[in-house]
Order: sequence, then C-alpha cells, then structure tokens
Amino acid sequence: MSELTKTLLFCLGAAVLTAAAVVVDPGASAPEIFSDQGELFFPNFTDPNAPKAIEVIDYDPETATATPLKVEFKDNQWILPSHNNYPADAAERLASTAAALTELHKDVVVSDRVEDHAQYGVIDPLDENNTSLEGRGKRVTLRDENGDALADFVIGKPVEGKEGFRYMRVPGQRRVYEVKTDVDPSAEFRDWIETDLLKLASGDIRRVEINNYQITEQFGMPVMRPREQVILTKNEKGDWSLGGRKPKDSAVNALNNALDSLKIVDIVHKPDFLTAELKTKGRIEPTMAAARDLMQRGFYLSGDGKIYGNEGEEIVDAANGIRYTLHFGEIASSSTARKQTEAEQGESRYLLIAVSKTKALDEKTQALYDELRDRFADWYYVISGADFAALRPERKDLL
Repeated sequence: MSELTKTLLFCLGAAVLTAAAVVVDPGASAPEIFSDQGELFFPNFTDPNAPKAIEVIDYDPETATATPLKVEFKDNQWILPSHNNYPADAAERLASTAAALTELHKDVVVSDRVEDHAQYGVIDPLDENNTSLEGRGKRVTLRDENGDALADFVIGKPVEGKEGFRYMRVPGQRRVYEVKTDVDPSAEFRDWIETDLLKLASGDIRRVEINNYQITEQFGMPVMRPREQVILTKNEKGDWSLGGRKPKDSAVNALNNALDSLKIVDIVHKPDFLTAELKTKGRIEPTMAAARDLMQRGFYLSGDGKIYGNEGEEIVDAANGIRYTLHFGEIASSSTARKQTEAEQGESRYLLIAVSKTKALDEKTQALYDELRDRFADWYYVISGADFAALRPERKDLL
C-alpha cells in the first residue's frame, strides 16, 4: 500500500470518528424544539404592581360560548368593564397572580405541533378558525396602565401524574409546555366582587318580616295572592320571638347567616332614569317606562310608587337604624345568570334591594346608608336558587 493511500485512509477514518463523536456527544446542540426550555415565560414582566387590568376568557363546551371577564383599575377604583363597571375587589387577587407570573418558567417542552393543542387543552377560546368545541383552554391577559400586554397565555389541562403542573401556551405560538403553577384566575363574576353585599352582620339584625305572596296577572292586571307573613323580633336580651312563641335557634341563625353572607350570581344595570330617581328621590315615579322595565324582571309598580316582587319581599331592620327591603322577582334567564357551582344549584332569581331609615342616623351610619342607597339604586341583582330558598323560611320551619 502506498504512502498516499495510507494517508487518505487515515484521513477518512478520522472524519468518520469525528462525525460519530458529534452524534453521540451529549454536549452537542439540542434540537430546536427545546431551545427555550427552562426560560422565563415573560422575562420583561418583573414588576407585580404594574398590571392595571386583567382579562380572563373561559370556554364552556356545553354551550359553545366563551365567557369574558375584565377587571380594570380606573378613576382610582377597581371595576368590571365586562359587567357594566360594577365595583370589583381585585387588588389582592391580581397582585398575587402577577407575582406568580413574574417567576413562571417553561419547565418542560411537550409539543411543537398545532395538531396537539386540543389534546393538551390549550386551544385559544377566541380562535374562530378552529372548529373544535373540545380542548379549548382559558386565556389570561394582564395589561399595564397603557393597555400594553405584560403577560398573555392560554392555560390548559392539568398534567396527569404531575401534581401542580398545567399545560400552557402563548397565543399565536405553536409550542406547548408543562408548567408548575397554581395560577388559574377565575372568569366568574362573583369571584371578583365584594362579598359583603348588604354590609349587615347577623348579630345586628333586630327584626325580620317575610311577606310571602305571589303576584299573577289577570286580564293584564297584577293581582296579589298572599300566602303567609312571618315576623321575627329580637328583644334587648337577644331573644327572638315569633308571634309570642320562641322560634328554633338553629332556624333563626340559618336565616340571619343567609342575610349576612348573601352572594350575587350576576347583575343587570337599571336604566339611568330609574337610578337617578332612586338616588335623588328615594322612590320611582309611576310611569309606563318604569313599569315596563321593572316588569321584565318580575317587579310591579303601584300607583303610589311602591314596588312589589312577584315572589314576595323581606324587610330587615338593623340596630343602626337602616332598613333593608329585598324584593324577590322573576327567574333569571340562563343567558343572564352565570354558571353556578354545585352548591348554588336551583333557579336563579332577580332581586331588587332598597334601604330606608327607622330612626335618625349618626354620621358614620349615614355615610353607610348613602353608600348602600346609591349602590342598590344602580342594579338588579341575581341570586342563586339556594340563597332564595334560605331567605324565605316558612313559619313551620321556624317553630
């Protein structure tokens, strides 16, 4: 074998060994799909106090509808623009969400295929080009005071066998990741509002009057059909009485707790002319326009401006001199009432609330009264069927 041939064979062997070393060398460059594994999801989002708005869009495959919710800090208060600017209680919830997102990592890359998005539940709920009803996730967007997105992602299914991990994807990108996170902002209205609707503690209740009647229409005219009246009073010793008889403590406590913890499922804004009258006059002028709007929700207006609910009313007197009147109206349509939890199952119902005074109020109570009057003047509330039942016990249940 000539020296030239030997040299060529050595060179060829060296080339083969070099190529093999590149293939098996663990230090060689990884495939492109793993290029960002372990990186921060939103590296430019570092200040958890920067978000001034959050948008959450969930998807219900049963109704094939996306449920949008938006919370925004505007005019020095948190509001829900998606729900007619209803006051929100969002500062603490949004801050904890933002803090978690600043530390969010792309822990494990699992797919780079659009075809896999349904499997992991990360289809954008707003994607109109994708016809699948299944596999849509929840889209969450945090924005700063200028409306620029600080974080934007679709959160999908939990990762099977890995507690605390969820599949996630950035909208407009194909890649899907496993991410260790407990971030899962709610798209439910009730989870973002102040929970103390009446601002009424159960221990402050002194009198409860339940007028259980029903209003039906005959020949186009409302007719009241009385069922039962229940009046509970509390003396100075703290003992309750029902018509001179002692009611069951457990039943009275259940009623008072229902008033103390009353929650709303949804809201509908009253027309401006109704809210203006309630805020300035404390009553509604009996006009056709007013009567029509009230009747849509199951409320009726008498000639002297008194309101009746077609499922009765409840009058509650507090020790501070504020009287609450709760009018129970019509069943709320499924398009109005939001999805309920299992504990809230039942027919949601409209509720109209008003306040008045039983005595002169001190300065602190007057401020609370003004706040409640103005708030209740703006809204028709929707309560769950469970709360509706809890607020209206019958005499036989109390004795």
